[in-house]
Amino acid sequence: MEQIAFDKREMRTSAGSRASTLTVALCCGVAIGILGGLIGLGGAEFRLPLLIALFGFVALPAVILNKAMSLVVVASALIFRTKAVPLMEVAGQWAIVVNLLAGSLVGAWFGAGWATRMKSRTLYRVLSALLVFVGLVLIFGHQSHASHALLAGWTQIVAGVIAGFGIGVFAALMGVAGGELLIPTLILLFGVNIKLAGSLSLAVSLPTMIVGFMRYSQDSSFVVLRQNWVFVIVMAVGSLVGAGIGGQLLRIVPTEVLLPILAAILLVSAVKVWQHQ
Repeated sequence: MEQIAFDKREMRTSAGSRASTLTVALCCGVAIGILGGLIGLGGAEFRLPLLIALFGFVALPAVILNKAMSLVVVASALIFRTKAVPLMEVAGQWAIVVNLLAGSLVGAWFGAGWATRMKSRTLYRVLSALLVFVGLVLIFGHQSHASHALLAGWTQIVAGVIAGFGIGVFAALMGVAGGELLIPTLILLFGVNIKLAGSLSLAVSLPTMIVGFMRYSQDSSFVVLRQNWVFVIVMAVGSLVGAGIGGQLLRIVPTEVLLPILAAILLVSAVKVWQHQ
């Protein structure tokens, strides 16, 4: 009888711990979504350090979980944005999307393959460096604007493929959509306005992420997704809710104040990930 009572207490403790973890995941998802919504991104860059430092996932499983949640957020965002930017307008720029996908799909496959072959310690270092890179992009690249495309003809096509490859590798390694790099590329390289660039970046991101996801599915670490599917759904839903809130707060919080703060958060996160064992 004492053993049965002990087992019941242990089950209640385990259930309570799981509920607590899911509650924290939901709250973190909302916070991440708000941060991402404030700058027009999915927030996956802020989610990855939390998966590692707060929830204790090892580097590669954390990237896979981040990729799964990013897929949900990006797919939903693409649907939501059809009200602001009609699909026909996005489809009218199919040549740009194909140009970038020609590089990003290949980059995503190679990036995911490299990640699966890296030792955890090396991957932590790479992720840390990429977080610093994203922080710098937020400060210096987020306000990019151009009245016309920097290049034209074949030079633009070649540059688009090369840029797409680099973005694909970056997105696969971090498990993110890559919007922080895609949007400046679309604006500067192709002369696209900021509003349309947001939708085009999602159109490029979704196929790119699916390819990286398919490559990760061939690795044994992919089992982490099946083991934590409830966690993924809860945190992804939180991110979607937060993104909506962040979008509403966008008019209130000055970008000039916001971007340095978010960059600082990423730099601190980079240090935490670098030191992670």
